[in-house]
Amino acid sequence: MNLTHLDDKNRPKMVDVSSKNITQRLAKASGMISMSQEAFESIKNNTAKKGPVLQTAIIAAIMGAKKTSELIPMCHPLILSKIETDIIEFEKEFAFKLIVTIKCEGKTGVEMEALTAVSIGLLTIYDMVKAIDKTMKIGEIILENKQGGKSGEFVRS
Repeated sequence: MNLTHLDDKNRPKMVDVSSKNITQRLAKASGMISMSQEAFESIKNNTAKKGPVLQTAIIAAIMGAKKTSELIPMCHPLILSKIETDIIEFEKEFAFKLIVTIKCEGKTGVEMEALTAVSIGLLTIYDMVKAIDKTMKIGEIILENKQGGKSGEFVRS
C-alpha cells in the first residue's frame, strides 16, 4: 500500500484533492480527563483560580479545530461550517468527557479537526487546574464517527 503523504521519491507531500468532489463532511470525536476529587469539584463549582474551566475548554476546542491545518503538517485548511461541543460529567470517576462534532462542505474530511479540538480542549482543562492536581490523566481520544467523502460512513462500534 502506498502512503498518500509520500511522493515517488519518498518525500513528504500534501495530497492533491483538486479532483475530489465537494461533499458534506462530518466528524465526531471524544476524549476523557480524570482527576482528583478536589480538582473535579473546583471545575464543577466554578472555583478554579484561572476562571470558568469548562467554558474556556469549549472555546479552546473551537480554536483548536480552526487551527488544525497550522498544527498538523499535511492537513488542508478547511472552512468549517459547524463546531458543536458537549461535556459530560462523570461524578463517581471525577472525570469529564469532551465530545466535539464538526461539519463542513469540502473535498477532504474533518476527522483531524475533531480530534485536534478534543485534544486542545482537554489540555486546556489540564492547564487550568494543574495547580490543584498534576496527576490528571487525559486519554481515550477517539474518532466516534464520520460521514462523507469517498470512504463513506464510519461508526465506532
